[in-house]
Formats: sequence, C-alpha cells, structure tokens
Amino acid sequence: MQALSTRQTAMLVALTLVWGLNWPVMKIGVTGYPAITFRVISLWIGVPLLGLGLLALRQPLAVPRRYWGELFWLGVTNMFVWHALMVLAVQALSSGRAAILGYSMPIFSAVFGVLFFGEQLRARAWAGVAAAALGVLLLLWHELSNMAGRPLGVLLALVGAATWAIGTQKMRRHTIPVSTPALVFWMTAMSACIMSVLSILFERERWMAPTPPVWGAILYNGLLIFALAQVVWFSLARALPPVASTLGVMMIPILGVFSGAWWLGEALHWQDWAAMGLMVLAIASVLWPEKRAVTGT
Repeated sequence: MQALSTRQTAMLVALTLVWGLNWPVMKIGVTGYPAITFRVISLWIGVPLLGLGLLALRQPLAVPRRYWGELFWLGVTNMFVWHALMVLAVQALSSGRAAILGYSMPIFSAVFGVLFFGEQLRARAWAGVAAAALGVLLLLWHELSNMAGRPLGVLLALVGAATWAIGTQKMRRHTIPVSTPALVFWMTAMSACIMSVLSILFERERWMAPTPPVWGAILYNGLLIFALAQVVWFSLARALPPVASTLGVMMIPILGVFSGAWWLGEALHWQDWAAMGLMVLAIASVLWPEKRAVTGT
C-alpha cells in the first residue's frame, strides 16, 4: 500500500473536517427548502470561484473534443448523481445516517475494483473493507427500524454511493490530457447545468428566498465544498490507489454522526463509538506503511 506524504495527510485531514461538518450543514440547508435548488445555488457560487482560481493560476481549461464523452461520464459518475441523490437523501434522513449510507462508497469501490477493474487486494486491504462494512452496520443499528419507513431516502443514498464508487475507479484511469482542477471545473459546471434544469422542472413552484441559516449552508457548500474540497478529493483519488483514497476518508461519516449529535441533537449510542474504532482500523489497514523485509547482501 502507498503511504501518504505529509502534504497528502494534510489534504486528507482538511477534507475530512470540511466534508464531515457539511452533513449537519446540509440538513439545515434543506430543511424546509427545495433540496435540488439548494444544491444548484451552491454550485453556481462554486463554479465561477473555481474558474477564477484556475485562471489566476494560469491553468489551461480547454478539453480536446475527442475527450468530451469521457469527461461527461466522469462528471455523471463522480459528481452529478452523487450530489443530486445525496442532497435528497439528507432531506429524508438524519444527517449522520445519510453520511453513513453515503460513505458506504469505499466498500462498493473495493468490490467493484476487484470485479470490474482487475484489481488485486491484499489481505490487509480486505480486512479494512470488512472493518468499514462492520462499522457502517453498527452505525445503522438504531436506524434500521426508522429507515424502514423511508426506503426511498436509503435507496437514493446507496445508489449515490455505488455510482460515486464507479466514478472514483474511472477517475484514476481516465486519459483526458488536462489537470485535475480543470476536470473538476468542467464536471462541476456540467452538474450545475443539469441540476438547474431539474430545479426548474420539479421545484420551480416551491422556489423561495433562502433564510439566513439556509444562506449560511449555501455559502459553506459553494465556497468550501465546490470551490475547494472537490479539487482536494479528486487530487487524492488520482494520486492514491482507489482502496487507499476511498477508505482513507472513512472518518467523514464518523464526524458527520458526532457533529450531527452535537449540533442537531441526534442521539448517540455505544455502537457509534465502536464503529469509530473500526473506521480507524479500516483507515490504518490501507494507509499505514508496511514493514519492508531486510535482505542481506
């Protein structure tokens, strides 16, 4: 397994904090407000800021025409489906439990990598996947009966997670000759356009001016999630093996659960604490450097 550099470790910690805290933030943003419209406004704040940042850094944005199809499917699997389905799932479920379901993605990614992308996982990686799966089940322990009455929210989150897992695998293997930030810009812009159409078609009658708390959630997503965190994530996804990059973010649902408990009063149980230990074990299994055998001369 590839060990993280100091820079990658800092990026992963920052990503965990920003994404983990975003789950209760999103719950506040979509409570009483159209979910897709919330996401659209956030996207249209993030897109120009991301574009201006790339222009300031003199990053080329042009994508050769023959790669447009590949770029489209990267955008669909990595961003559009995930962001559209998860914001609807957050509206239907508690923020912490939506985070848990969404971050079943690493489990899907590991299995898809073996089944469809020819990956070979070592025993330590499989142990990490198993620990993450058990942690997810423990975190859902007290929610299964509640979620049984809200199957659509659960289904949306799981489909979003599985689609993102495919996108993560494809992101590492793409052949588009542009920088990762430029890819993120075009995927974000495409998602903003598609979701704007969905907002017009399905939520126009419920459009309203955002309240101050909703504006706070919109700005958090526009500035931190779309303008910054997405670039950090895709940079890690390109640089690290898929199982390492995906299991490496498994502290995010833990932070989502505990921040939701602190901020929104969502109940905590012993299973939440046990799951946190399992998630740490899952992360260590793929990111902790292996001992190298010493050979004589």
